[in-house]
Amino acid sequence: MNITLNNRSEKLEGYNELTVSELLKVKNFTFKFLAVRVNGTPVSTSEYNEAVIRPGDKVVVMHLISGG
Repeated sequence: MNITLNNRSEKLEGYNELTVSELLKVKNFTFKFLAVRVNGTPVSTSEYNEAVIRPGDKVVVMHLISGG
């Protein structure tokens, strides 16, 4: 499956679709605070197990960092 992840083409072998949770595991995103968008639509943490990523989708995963 080919997707765009953070503005880079990614080929995910062996997948026809996967959830946001699965993508985060496959790509080893382990940071505690993440913001995810699929095709420009924000995905809340509670939706990570249901939100499906399909071939051709554009996914953005951002680490949220705060400071002062």
